[in-house]
Amino acid sequence: MSDDQNQPNATLPEPVRDHLGQQLRTVYHVDGKPRYLGDESVPEAFEPQIKRLETRLKTHEEGTVAVESALDRILDAFGVQPDDKASRG
Repeated sequence: MSDDQNQPNATLPEPVRDHLGQQLRTVYHVDGKPRYLGDESVPEAFEPQIKRLETRLKTHEEGTVAVESALDRILDAFGVQPDDKASRG
């Protein structure tokens, strides 16, 4: 045996990995496709919760930006120039 085979981080040759990948894909079938390459498919049971979480996060982010923008307009209307915008948050 060579030293490479004794190392825990030794990798299989690419043709072997491709073959094993093909075999695993035929045996392990997942319903649906991942949204992005490399992502695992989400079980359908979790989809509603994930959608709600995504909506909450997006709403929070957009709401924060909207409030910051409104505060900037109010301060501009009164002619107030804050020293550091980050100190308001």
